[in-house]
Amino acid sequence: SSETADITPPCPMVHIFQESYGLCFVPLLQKIVSSGDSDKNEGLDFEEFSKYLKEHEKKLKLTFKSLDKNQDGRIDAKEIQQSLKDIGVNLTDRDAEKILNSIDADGTMSVDWNEWREHFLFNPANNLQEIIRYWKHSTVLDIGDSLTIPDEFTEEEKTTGVWWRQLVSGGAAGVVSRTGTAPLDRMKVFMQVHSSKSNKISLVGGFKQMIKEGGVASLWRGNGVNVIKIAPETAIKFMAYEQYKKLLTKDGGKIQSHERFMAGSLAGATAQTAIYPMEVMKTRLTLRKTGQYSGMFDCAKKILKKEGVKAFYKGYVPNILGIIPYAGIDLAVYETLKNAWLSKYAKDTANPGVLVLLGCGTISSTCGQLASYPLALVRTRMQAQASMAGSEQVSMSKLVKKIMQKEGFFGLYRGILPNFMKVIPAVSISYVVYEYMRSGLGISK
Repeated sequence: SSETADITPPCPMVHIFQESYGLCFVPLLQKIVSSGDSDKNEGLDFEEFSKYLKEHEKKLKLTFKSLDKNQDGRIDAKEIQQSLKDIGVNLTDRDAEKILNSIDADGTMSVDWNEWREHFLFNPANNLQEIIRYWKHSTVLDIGDSLTIPDEFTEEEKTTGVWWRQLVSGGAAGVVSRTGTAPLDRMKVFMQVHSSKSNKISLVGGFKQMIKEGGVASLWRGNGVNVIKIAPETAIKFMAYEQYKKLLTKDGGKIQSHERFMAGSLAGATAQTAIYPMEVMKTRLTLRKTGQYSGMFDCAKKILKKEGVKAFYKGYVPNILGIIPYAGIDLAVYETLKNAWLSKYAKDTANPGVLVLLGCGTISSTCGQLASYPLALVRTRMQAQASMAGSEQVSMSKLVKKIMQKEGFFGLYRGILPNFMKVIPAVSISYVVYEYMRSGLGISK
């Protein structure tokens, strides 16, 4: 065929490839065309096709090297098992051997670079890449709290520049998600601070009170700073995570699960320390009355003038302590649900689909919030103390004791209803926006 011949179905090339790869090749060919079609004419000329193959081969080489743990030029079943275990997918010996057998052309029970390239050059990497794509516990499911463990990026993602696109997509998802659920978030903070046994605030009554005081737009108070802090926190958390991983792993070895959790928790604490003044301002702006502050800078100026620098770190201790139970339980529940699904349903594929992924993420986040919520309530009360007329300035332990004495154990869970109500819409919105952003930034699924 000529150099400018389009490789779009139907064409003689399709029949050649179908001989080797079967009828499933047509959707795969469409995927290759969409990936390599740089001039968007819905076809590939010879130059575009050659470029696609070179780029794809580079990615395959990076993946092969990352799986080849002992660097002997071959991948065996144990290495496949270990690579998937590193991202939290536990495979039985039999399942690992099944994956290996599907790639192993010469029957040696190991795969060299030529076998790997031959298998995946015109074949989607469903067995490994799709498992990683779906099951990596990601922070893109934004529920408004910033206590999650940072994203783990593979060497291939870092080399190809996919990591920053992922972060940008996640940030955009967080902005839309937080804005969409801001009224429920404001209601949560309002109930955390003002609701008590003697002053019970219902969901409907609280919204009526807010609208009466400041109009419908007042439901979004504090959302501006809540959105602005996404970018610096994500950037600091990611950079700190990479550094902590290097410190905790020996001689550049593979990071273990407990080391990942430690690095993630330390990175979260570092990011929270850096942006914590914004957390305080978010609470103050959320609770403000009409005309109290003209904006974020006015709020910062007035806090600094009246209360000094220390006011920007009110509630810091319970906030930092909250990272451990939240992140620990979130990860543990996610791993349990994931492994339960894989052991029961992953017979022919390890791809769970969107609903399973969203379900696991929603349940694990909710469990994490349940565990850390009392600390979040104490943090919010401490942040708001100075702005409340006649409010006593007390320490964390005294505040907990005071709440328990006056309101009992469930007093530590004031405002949890609107908090839970926002989880499903927040997760759904962030997932949809994330997928659209990924597509727009050219990250293939």
